[in-house]
Amino acid sequence: MSSVSVKNIVKTYGGVKAVNDISFDVQKGELFGLIGPDGAGKTSIFRILTTLLLADSGTATVENFDVVNDYREIRNRVGYMPGRFSLYQDLTVKENLTFFATIFGTTIEENYDLIKDIYEQIKPFSDRRAGKLSGGMKQKLALCCALIHKPEVLFLDEPTTGVDVVSRKEFWEMLDKLKKQGITIVVSTPYMDEATLCDRIALIQNGIIMSIDTPDHIIRRFPKTLFAAKADNMYKLLENLRNNTEVESCYAFGEYLHLTLKTDDTDPSTVMQIVRDQNVSGLETKVVTPTIEDSFIRLMNENTHDEALKEKANGK
Repeated sequence: MSSVSVKNIVKTYGGVKAVNDISFDVQKGELFGLIGPDGAGKTSIFRILTTLLLADSGTATVENFDVVNDYREIRNRVGYMPGRFSLYQDLTVKENLTFFATIFGTTIEENYDLIKDIYEQIKPFSDRRAGKLSGGMKQKLALCCALIHKPEVLFLDEPTTGVDVVSRKEFWEMLDKLKKQGITIVVSTPYMDEATLCDRIALIQNGIIMSIDTPDHIIRRFPKTLFAAKADNMYKLLENLRNNTEVESCYAFGEYLHLTLKTDDTDPSTVMQIVRDQNVSGLETKVVTPTIEDSFIRLMNENTHDEALKEKANGK
């Protein structure tokens, strides 16, 4: 059964479609991720689903309540953690929690079982002003406030952006515990490594969803053998490979270049020969397993190519 349902949502700002005919469903108790860079349309979708923004067209429901007609019901049933820290910075940790509990007609004690693992980490800072907390502690406080009324659905908009690696890991461990308590979680992130921590993901770019599936299935659908190559002069190697007629795609990926060939050749020696022809020293090639980021880049390039063909067909 769907906890969140989005059908053909469109949102335009100044003639630019930030959300372009998007549809997806999130099942009850699922941890669903919207994965994409800044400007992909993630925040607009979140604001529509939390009844803070009206779509130009399309429909959406949260727990079977319409986001337009039933906004009061939805606001009592969801928790929302926006991308920017939005709590009262001049209030202490305890004052923020008490304020949000009062707004929803509850108390910290009433829903303590739900927030105790997070609350115990910030409790030593109860009398510290929220604005004086570290990034990781602000994150935990914001999550506590979003959970204080025991929501059925939790919306988290880029919750780990700007947070250190350790705090990011702790945060996702907390989300896993919340999911086990039956809360539906919809999270957005630009970090591709976090995509693998979700049950299902939607890869989104320029307001368009390119793929929706489990992270494992998206990776398995990568259609070509992926090679990695490096040399002493990486820039020259990248430039040469991109100009090579046998190379389909080539891009920087950490200390290596990732590339695919136009033919479906799986032999590393073929790539080694192509690379040798570039006359660069310190060559190394190998076959690698694609990641979510590789899948995202490929889908993005395919969409860009399709859009270019459409514009050409329309005479633009």
